[in-house]
Amino acid sequence: MSGLRVERDGPVLRITLAKPERRNAFDAELIRDLHDAFGDVGDARAVVLAGEGPTFCAGADVEWQRASIDLSYEENVEDALRLYRMCERIDRCPAPVVALVQGYALGGGSGLVACSDIAIAAPDATFGFTEVKLGIVSAVISPFVLPKISAHARRYFLTGERFDAQTALRIGLVHEVADDLDAAVERVVGELLTSGPQAVRAAKELIRERPTGEETARIAAGLRSGDEGQEGLRAFLEKRTPGWR
Repeated sequence: MSGLRVERDGPVLRITLAKPERRNAFDAELIRDLHDAFGDVGDARAVVLAGEGPTFCAGADVEWQRASIDLSYEENVEDALRLYRMCERIDRCPAPVVALVQGYALGGGSGLVACSDIAIAAPDATFGFTEVKLGIVSAVISPFVLPKISAHARRYFLTGERFDAQTALRIGLVHEVADDLDAAVERVVGELLTSGPQAVRAAKELIRERPTGEETARIAAGLRSGDEGQEGLRAFLEKRTPGWR
């Protein structure tokens, strides 16, 4: 895949934006490759999303933006839908997605962060929903960003200003700021790997779907009576390590 590196590391799938000379910016090809990569994670127990070089993702590629000037309204709709479907594919990835964010994460780059389940940022990371600076808006990524930052969008979507990692932590876009980014990500991935593989995927679906009432009881009962739940409960009571570890 051009501009994207996909590597399996045991139970972990590592997907890396690999266009550092373009600051890992989006173009049609990278959007397609990301959509495809997240559509086939297999039995991976965690997916680590990263950007090669000093920048995570600087948003839309300049040449791609230049080409969009000549698109018709209908062509613009299709172009935007491709970006939306990529974000949706990441958001709905059955395995937990951990984003490793350094340098710039602007526009769609901040959208990628929002699509991830867990986002860990380096102290130098810079974020921003900068689309308004170009006379457009963060519409396509908004379904994924708004659940994360809520009312804070009323400032940052409107001003398009850039903000630092501590601000991203405060408003809920990222979950942790770490001096040693690699160590922090490995620690979080390690926590994921100690949990039941089916339970983690079910927990992600639970968070997304937000069932209520009797449906929650059926979900709990199904997991508790299933093989993984039985193994986990028995291992706990017998003071031993469960089989998935």
